[in-house]
Amino acid sequence: MIVTLTANPSLDRTAALDEPLTRGAVHRVVSVTSQAGGKGVNISRACVAAGVPTDAVLPAPADDPFVAELRAAGITCTPVPTTSSPRVNLTITEPDGTTTKLNSPGAVVDGALLEALARAVHERGEWASWVVLAGSLPPGAPTDWYADLVAALADLPARVAVDTSDEPLAALVAGLDRAAPALMKPNAEELASFTGGDAEQLEQDPEAAAKAALTLVEAGVDTVLATLGGHGAVLVDRTGAWHATPPPTTVVSTVGAGDSSLFGYLLGELRQQPTAHRLALAVAYGSAAAGLPGTTIPLPTQVHPELVTVRGLSTTLGD
Repeated sequence: MIVTLTANPSLDRTAALDEPLTRGAVHRVVSVTSQAGGKGVNISRACVAAGVPTDAVLPAPADDPFVAELRAAGITCTPVPTTSSPRVNLTITEPDGTTTKLNSPGAVVDGALLEALARAVHERGEWASWVVLAGSLPPGAPTDWYADLVAALADLPARVAVDTSDEPLAALVAGLDRAAPALMKPNAEELASFTGGDAEQLEQDPEAAAKAALTLVEAGVDTVLATLGGHGAVLVDRTGAWHATPPPTTVVSTVGAGDSSLFGYLLGELRQQPTAHRLALAVAYGSAAAGLPGTTIPLPTQVHPELVTVRGLSTTLGD
């Protein structure tokens, strides 16, 4: 089972345009979609589609329409009671796949709610293979909350994966000496944020991205999956480094592509696939998601790891 924590869930609304977005102009929207989401929720959606047991932990009133939507979709979820409904995020997509996101901050949380979330994750993690901590933190949460939670989950048999950014990512990296997750999934911009590199160069240069990711492995992380947008992804662990190139994809929306990539890796790991195939699954899931509208999570039949090219890189521990 995969337990996901979405500390700052969102109702994701996507407006699709049939022309490039122009600031200050009036645009006619072709379509609008709305879906209960958030990074952890997206991973739980992928689990359900692939037949993997999951439990999505999130703060929300038990009778909130957000929770009802998840349960109607077959997602087992554990709403931790709060008086605030999930935030609303708006995404604007253009015909060439350019994606503009307007994310709300979310409701302010207090220590009692954070303790309840941590307790719920720990309880469900007793039965899980993986616990995934994903997304931003809501206002009021300490920036090192994920770092503290990784330490609190260290007594579980489940392995912990983290996908976050900005201050929570910086705090997690700073605390790797006391508690390191088994898996981290930064993108190029996030890699650059703590290595001092150039995000564009890292995205275009797999060797440079692998060397940046290696700093996390050297600090105690077992595996790093670094997504590089249209340039695929690199995977780095203590045994080596690999780069995967995605198949040609007509990008419709990049929202949820990183979450799908993370699930693809976890699915390969649960199936005890070789490292290269886990990376191929990650990239195949991510590229399939990018070719779908809004935050649509691909079905297994839409994912084609056989079209992904994987090669070994020279980056190794001790370089």
